Amino acid sequence: MSEVFPYDSAGEVPLKGYAALAGTFTAGVALFAVTARRRGVPLPDRVPPWDLVLLGAATFKASRLLTKDRITSFLRAPFTRREEDAHAGEVMDAPRGSGVRRAVGDLVVCPFCTSAWVAAALVGSYVGAPRATRLLCAGLGAVTLSDWLQYAWSATDQRVAGAEG
Repeated sequence: MSEVFPYDSAGEVPLKGYAALAGTFTAGVALFAVTARRRGVPLPDRVPPWDLVLLGAATFKASRLLTKDRITSFLRAPFTRREEDAHAGEVMDAPRGSGVRRAVGDLVVCPFCTSAWVAAALVGSYVGAPRATRLLCAGLGAVTLSDWLQYAWSATDQRVAGAEG
């Protein structure tokens, strides 16, 4: 009989919670695939490059909105606690609890982790309602571009103020 060793040295990694989240994600994708097939929804043969850019920009921004935005903290609050305020209206949250609660907390504080879920939702929406999804993605893409322009403006303003002072 073999001994059971913890995954990490402190035994705090919620592997069962992660497995539950992975199962939920997989079940959601499978449910989408079965539903699309039963309803005769055709899958696109390819995704045009411009749509890929829109989906990518929208995935980036929606992931940051869900995981870092101060205003969406009410969604994360059951699974996280505020660590500190960051720049540009973003916050740094930390997961709380154990088991599935901790696993969800780990998910909702990580824009990279959340992006897979957001991308799956947007791609599913793209298959079912491409025009509406393009419009949503264009809106989120516009916010992404606006954010970059805000940073560029702030950097330029700081350089000018530094040069004058």
